[in-house]
Amino acid sequence: MITMDDIVREGHPALREVAKEVSFPLVAEDIELGEKMTEFLKNSQDPELAEKYGLRGGVGLAAPQLAISKRIIAIEIPSMEEDSDEPFLSTVMYNPKILSHSVQQAAIEEGEGCLSVDRHVPGLVVRNAKVTISYFDKDGESHKIRLRNYAAIVVQHEIDHINGVMFYDHIDKTNPNYAPDDVLLLS
Repeated sequence: MITMDDIVREGHPALREVAKEVSFPLVAEDIELGEKMTEFLKNSQDPELAEKYGLRGGVGLAAPQLAISKRIIAIEIPSMEEDSDEPFLSTVMYNPKILSHSVQQAAIEEGEGCLSVDRHVPGLVVRNAKVTISYFDKDGESHKIRLRNYAAIVVQHEIDHINGVMFYDHIDKTNPNYAPDDVLLLS
């Protein structure tokens, strides 16, 4: 089981490296890694398990955050519907790529957080409001999905990790809360 002790923090060199693509068919350890990453995210969102194991809540995790240089990300975004137990998006993406994106940009009003960053970093992280992503699943099947708003931001954050980019690299250094007028602010 992955715990917070397994997640490397800012300053670790693995977070600044471009991760290597995985090859198919996947080896068992890459499939197991994706499953463990998903399990961590689910556990981190369960209040009892999160408290028991000292987990910070997360919706995405990238292999470089575990000091593993592989292009693997896990996404676990809970449903926005109050009466639904089904997640909005739950997947492990192998070799994900952004194929296209909107001109419209978006940012989370209260800023972004990261399991590898133990401090609050104020500022707006302006990203694309819509993205089309291609990726492979654990069986080697190719997928293409279009995401918007919060889900698009989460996936872009994780793809940044496999490219050695941290969320705060996107924050305007001189004016952290600056966003052009046409940026969609998400609460």
